[in-house]
This record gives sequence, C-alpha cells and structure tokens, in this order.
Amino acid sequence: MTFDPFGDFETRGYLRNVENEKNPEIVRRLQHTAFTLGLDAAFRHLAGRKHLEYSDVLRTHQTLFDAFYPWAGQDRVQTTPGLIVKKGDVIFAAPHEIRRAINFALSNGQNKAFMTANPGEVMGYLAFGHPFLDGNGRAIMTVHATMAQRAGFSIDWSQTNKDDYLRALTQELDRPGKGILDAYLKQFIRGPVAYEKLAEGIAQAPGIDGGDVATNEVLGEASEPSVKAQYEAVVAKRKSAEDE
Repeated sequence: MTFDPFGDFETRGYLRNVENEKNPEIVRRLQHTAFTLGLDAAFRHLAGRKHLEYSDVLRTHQTLFDAFYPWAGQDRVQTTPGLIVKKGDVIFAAPHEIRRAINFALSNGQNKAFMTANPGEVMGYLAFGHPFLDGNGRAIMTVHATMAQRAGFSIDWSQTNKDDYLRALTQELDRPGKGILDAYLKQFIRGPVAYEKLAEGIAQAPGIDGGDVATNEVLGEASEPSVKAQYEAVVAKRKSAEDE
C-alpha cells in the first residue's frame, strides 16, 4: 500500500516530492542523496545552538530534505493535521501531541545525567513524536547524536543491527522508560567525537539509506471514533508503563 496522506500520489508522486516521482527505489535514492548532502549543514546548525528547541528539530529536517520535499521542515500539524499515522503495529503521536513528545525528549536529552543513563528513552520519545511524514529516523538520529555529543559520548551506529534496533525501538514505544532501548544502545556507547565527525558516524548506520520508504500508513482521521479509540488505547498503555 502506498503511503498517500495528501491523496494525490498519481498526479504528484510520493509525498509531493519535487520530481513527482512514484518509483519507490528512485524515491529512496533521491531522498538519501538529499540527506547525505544536507547532513554536514544540519550538524553545523545544531552545533551553533546553545540550547536545542523544537524549532531546531524542524530546521534539521528542512536542511536534510529540502532538496527533495517542498514541505521539508513542516511537521504533521502543518501538513496533515487531522490524520493519525502508523507504521506496522506502531501508532505515532497525534499531531497535537507531537510537540509535547519532542520537547520531553529535548528537555531530558539536554540533561547530561539523564541522557547518559537513558539514551534509548530519549530516542523513544523522539520516535513516538514522529513529527514528519517521512525522514523521521534520519532527522531524529541527527538531533540525538548532537545531544549525545554534548553529554560526552557517542553511539557507534555502524555496529548496530537494523532489525535489532527497530525491534528494541518498537518495544520502547510500547513500554516507554523501561530501559529496553537503553540496554540495546549502551552496547555501542563510545567516547565523544568532534562535530565534524558526527555526519560520518550517522552515515554508517545500517538502513540509513531509507530502505523502508513508503512503510508509513494512514490509520485514519483522528476524529473517527474507531481511530480515536485505537489512539487512546496506545496513549493509555504508554501512560500505564510510565506510571509503573
């Protein structure tokens, strides 16, 4: 199934990309090219920010994907405010909850002690926020790497396994704050690296080339009773895990 939240895939291609391209493999290549060309600039911007804010997450995505997506840097509140989005069994934050999840991650991720102890929890909240229609993994990994560097460590993404990482991330999203993704990522914690080396490290992460293009799905309109019920169940389950 093609991810088509705008409803105009046939006329404007996958997510209204600048080439109006529909072929998933070509989309993947063009998207990855935009990402790699923008990565150094994204890190330069983040390095110059004393305190990271939600606007910096938006700016990061814009820098990484503006060459391919006209809407790059616009969150789902702007692009698809009425839709709930999922991937597989994972339902992401409703548009009105995106900023709260990202700000929680940014606040704790910029607390050195918390970030050092809970790098996976921080990543989990960034992932749950899922601010954008596409490019979330790469954008949040860039922001996460910056916060890790400031906390005095790095994650050797080149040694991670894509399937194992996604499995741990999915479990973290289901039961946040239980140390599931923390335990996985801590195997790969290394010393801090210079900002100019951060892009190289991210580029070596397995699966960073976007091999999962078009796996997002539209769950439905947030106002639909069945969709609302499914989303509320996710929120209740997450809250229960947080309160344990």
